[in-house]
Amino acid sequence: LQLVESGGGLAQPGGSLTLSCAVSGFSLDAYVIAWFRQSPGKEREAVSCINRSGGLTAYSDSVKGRFTVSKDNVNNTAYLEMSSLQPEDTAVYYCSAGFVYNRNCAAVPYEYWGQGTQVTVSS
Repeated sequence: LQLVESGGGLAQPGGSLTLSCAVSGFSLDAYVIAWFRQSPGKEREAVSCINRSGGLTAYSDSVKGRFTVSKDNVNNTAYLEMSSLQPEDTAVYYCSAGFVYNRNCAAVPYEYWGQGTQVTVSS
């Protein structure tokens, strides 16, 4: 079972990036997907999560209205579209997979994690 993030990089303030989370070894439609981020010296933060079917989504207050989570259960890939990026969005972003959806994304455990992708927002 593997999750591989991609799409990170350098963006200017106000810019956009789309992260992908490709999963293998299991069917994405059987899992909840959550995106977390962590920057040096800060605790890991749950950014967003999406339920198995993709019909329910949740976001942290810090990204609501700017980020959009989605999943393509046919192609086994989840996405995090990030817009209006700010320097405080700089972090390593991780996707994770679990069995339980909660609109408080951090309140439930996730069984599988990717290796992370770096997002840097700077002019």
